[in-house]
Amino acid sequence: MSSSELEICQRGIADWQLAFNRQDAAGCAAAYLEDAVMLAKPFGEFKGREAIQAFWQGIMDQGFHSVDYTDVKWEIAENGGYVLSASWTMNKALGVVHREHWTLDVDGKARMVSDEFEVLGER
Repeated sequence: MSSSELEICQRGIADWQLAFNRQDAAGCAAAYLEDAVMLAKPFGEFKGREAIQAFWQGIMDQGFHSVDYTDVKWEIAENGGYVLSASWTMNKALGVVHREHWTLDVDGKARMVSDEFEVLGER
């Protein structure tokens, strides 16, 4: 993959973050492939964009907002695309992104194939 594809993936996570911070669960879900799998520790596994959107809406409904990423690392994925790992904070929690696998979808936009993150504590 070229650096331009990495830049598209980097825009993808920036767009996801903006959607979360404006409390737009549908916008968050749009950053996932239709059949994506999200493992949100300790909450469980969510399969498909509809289930992922419902998860994010529930988080937002509980008053979580203002997500920020630090220590962001990108690596080339073995089966195409890029893998992001990072630490994150938001107004009421903090944690780590273990593995977000980003790829270019058929429409040229970056979307997550899979997402694995963990809540490590409250703030």
